[in-house]
Amino acid sequence: MKKPQRLRSWLTGAGLALGALSAGNASAGTAFVHLFEWRWNDIASECENFLGPKGFDAVQISPPQEHISLDTWWARYQPVTYTNLSSRSGTEAELASMIQRCHAVGVKVYADMVINHTAAWDQGGTGWGGTPWTVTNHPEFSPQDYHSNCTISNYGDANHVWSCRLSGLPDLNTGSGYVQDTLAAYFNKLEGLGMDGFRIDAVKHMSPGDLQAILSKAGNPWVFSEVIGAAGEAAEIQPGNYTYLGHVTEFKYGNDLASNFNGQIKNLATIGESWGLLPSDKSVHFVDNHDRERGHGGGGNLTYKDGAKYNLANVFMLAHPYGYPKVMSGYSFTDTDIGPPASGPQDCDNGEWVCQHRWGNIANMVGFRNYVDGAAMANWWDNGNNQIAFGRGNRGFVVINNEGGSLSQTLYTGLPAGDYCNVLAGDDACSGQTITVDGSGYATFNVGANAAAAIHGGAIATPCSECVAQNLPQLNFRGTANDWAAGAMELVADHTWQIAVTFDGQADQRFKFDVYGDWSENYGDDGADGILDQTGADIYTSVSGDYRVEVNDQSMTYSLTPTGPVQQAPSALVTPPSVSVQIDQSFTLDASASSDSDGSIVSYSWSSGGSGVSKSLSFVSAGTYTETVTVTDNDGLTDTATATITVTDPGAGYAANFASLNFRGTPNAWGTQAMTLVADHIWQATVVFDGSAGQRFKFDVHGDWSQDYGDSNGDGTLESGGGDISTAVSGTYLVSVNDQTLTYSLSCTDCSGYQSNLTSLNFRGTPNSWGNSAMQLVADHTWEITVVFDGQAQQRFKFDVNGDWGENYGDNNSDGLLEQSGADIYTAVAGSYRVTVNDQDMSYSISPQ
Repeated sequence: MKKPQRLRSWLTGAGLALGALSAGNASAGTAFVHLFEWRWNDIASECENFLGPKGFDAVQISPPQEHISLDTWWARYQPVTYTNLSSRSGTEAELASMIQRCHAVGVKVYADMVINHTAAWDQGGTGWGGTPWTVTNHPEFSPQDYHSNCTISNYGDANHVWSCRLSGLPDLNTGSGYVQDTLAAYFNKLEGLGMDGFRIDAVKHMSPGDLQAILSKAGNPWVFSEVIGAAGEAAEIQPGNYTYLGHVTEFKYGNDLASNFNGQIKNLATIGESWGLLPSDKSVHFVDNHDRERGHGGGGNLTYKDGAKYNLANVFMLAHPYGYPKVMSGYSFTDTDIGPPASGPQDCDNGEWVCQHRWGNIANMVGFRNYVDGAAMANWWDNGNNQIAFGRGNRGFVVINNEGGSLSQTLYTGLPAGDYCNVLAGDDACSGQTITVDGSGYATFNVGANAAAAIHGGAIATPCSECVAQNLPQLNFRGTANDWAAGAMELVADHTWQIAVTFDGQADQRFKFDVYGDWSENYGDDGADGILDQTGADIYTSVSGDYRVEVNDQSMTYSLTPTGPVQQAPSALVTPPSVSVQIDQSFTLDASASSDSDGSIVSYSWSSGGSGVSKSLSFVSAGTYTETVTVTDNDGLTDTATATITVTDPGAGYAANFASLNFRGTPNAWGTQAMTLVADHIWQATVVFDGSAGQRFKFDVHGDWSQDYGDSNGDGTLESGGGDISTAVSGTYLVSVNDQTLTYSLSCTDCSGYQSNLTSLNFRGTPNSWGNSAMQLVADHTWEITVVFDGQAQQRFKFDVNGDWGENYGDNNSDGLLEQSGADIYTAVAGSYRVTVNDQDMSYSISPQ
């Protein structure tokens, strides 16, 4: 059965029409994707090769401003300056090019805006783009442009939340006219590049009136505000108070979805505003986002690590009419702080990138949502448990099986009679199973365990009335040129299949032919003789430009014929390709040897900024750096070359107040284990703790006890000659000491196997002045910490999950069981005690050391 190309083209066109809006007229379409920590050039390619063809309305990008020089993902959320747009994702020129390329295929671009605060990491340094800064001193801002130096401790007081520091980050005085003008200029700069809309980070930390003033000065662009809406927080900082400014993130949706997919999805029949969610026309919602994926700012969401269940939750979200859904797409991780992989997604062939948006079910449901837009939910069915189905008017119908057994049901769809493509049966919407709707609107669905099926009027399978002789029922082109998707070829004459392909001449460019789109019958060329062999080798080609690819399914020959001018990409070359210099030593990289065989190079773009043929650089700190030049030829084709720079410190290396430092304690029988200086003032050693009774340690500078440090009051700060540091942890830990601040910490390196319901837990109370003392996960669901109590009057404590009081636990009735937002826990004990929490039954205990 031949699938009509005209219907797939119509669906793609619908996606383009929904996305092709100018910055000044941006509005919510049907669905968009967050390409978390993707580089600008990679996003541009993804727009052209996947997002546009699949009908995505828009792409959300990482914050496009200069940020601190750190490899963690959250470095992007500590701004250094808003005037230099160089970031880990690329240069301003690459950002502008990406926006234009995405617009060309109908995809809007939304920028993540961090405007509540500026950077605080390590109290200052040099930003990613080379800009020097210190806390409250940035190119645009001075100390008078910030609120007072207080840390948020009471989320029940809105003014406190709006005026104090979030996690120690300097809080901009967004009520100041100068600050508002400066931030509005940043919005305007991005709008000038073509940005269509904005996600605004940490909005509950700004008053609605302040944000309204900024947006008004920026021309009232389309925005959606990040407001978490935690229970127990002040009414003024809840999501509903910000909807008059635009769309608002609906975090509760993801929690509700997860609890039902982990329970019974039959309950989802009524999900929406009646569940306490934001109005549909104001909501941006998601299964998970970059914070919740990591358990930050709260938990309880499904993530890519949940596999099929996560996939089905996205299918439901995109099929259901509520809100403006956002699909999350990032990289794999175990360390929740780790930044993106060093290499890009490479069309999602790099296994370090998860690329959830390319999962066939998720991507094809965007097309489903586009087609059924405006149609109400109808014809709900469930089996009383975890199998459901529903329609969208008479336009589409979806079946979701969240059970371990298969589903076989004849259901009323409400769709017109005909043969429909099951868009969830293959990467291409019409590359798999066909489902027939009879004259009464009924269809039989056979869906495997933990799977789904969906049909809609934009993907109809019809008998071919023009078919000619053929030996293969269908044929698909698959290769690097189309990200190995199943590109349907057309039968244009007896035994002759054709498709138009644009090749880019990349290294290892190759392709094959696939009959059914599932690799079950595929053809390559073992002998590179122009004749296809079943399951043959990939076919390599170095051509670039537009080609007609043709296959004869009788002789099994194939050919590539150019259909337009063949354009050769330029060749970028930077000299020297590697160089070693000292701190503050200037040197020059030269790209003048770059060439273009069929034209000329018209522009150069350096990753640290600049558009000259050469680039002069110097670095203020030791380390290994890279600088990339992108050259563009007169045909608009590009190539890149990278130089590696090793910067050495001719002095003594890292700054330190101690000449040496040793770990000494019961884990090493009080021997001298030398610690290593790994950064300015930072000493580290890996220690294996056994959790034995009386386990303790100290730090010894010279290894002879003449200058040693301990912690007399258990507050995490060392004192000369201080007491032994007791700990109940067990396992391998990285022990760190800062010899400038005299703080120390233990970080477990082999605790990842322990199960827990909480992502972190902190002890907070009078013994540590209500600071955050991180508890350690020492066994399944078991968190521990050693605390020195002084027995003072009114001595009390609580437990705080994320260290921001957003989710905290106390004990309302003093029964040893914790309640969320419960009362302070009073105790009269004095001395060193082990405090334990079980996050499964929510019990806690205090036992003397």
